[in-house]
Amino acid sequence: MIYSTATVPVNSEGEIPLTRDQVWKGLERKARDARLFLPPGVCTRCEVTEESATHLVREATIAKEDVREIIVLEPQSKVTFFQASGPREGAIINELFEDDEGALQLKFYSYLGLRGKEPGGPEEQAEQKQFDSDKGYKAALLSTLKRTREMLADGAL
Repeated sequence: MIYSTATVPVNSEGEIPLTRDQVWKGLERKARDARLFLPPGVCTRCEVTEESATHLVREATIAKEDVREIIVLEPQSKVTFFQASGPREGAIINELFEDDEGALQLKFYSYLGLRGKEPGGPEEQAEQKQFDSDKGYKAALLSTLKRTREMLADGAL
């Protein structure tokens, strides 16, 4: 299994401050359309196919892989991406919380396996290494916050 986690402060020094509500709006947009938040060309298709008061289902092509995700939105707090189909199975979570000093934090954590691959095998080890690298999920969190700031500045949120 692949377990990865990263936490970043929402309001690093020198950045335009974001409120919980603003970050939440960014996370909701990311759940609805990953193309807006991933580097150009990484996500080539992303559409919401079902929606209810508690969740949505999206189908996307990310890194040339077709995926279907059931996304649970816990307002102002957490977005959980359940991997219903595609190369991975398990869950990816983005959580918004205050630390002990009251500073807003954005946390990523995941617990995943690779469908059809040996648990703990070389493919999972390679993914684990990538997730934990400087280009992994910590970078994705920072990118999400950057894109949220850009969207606010453009009036898109």
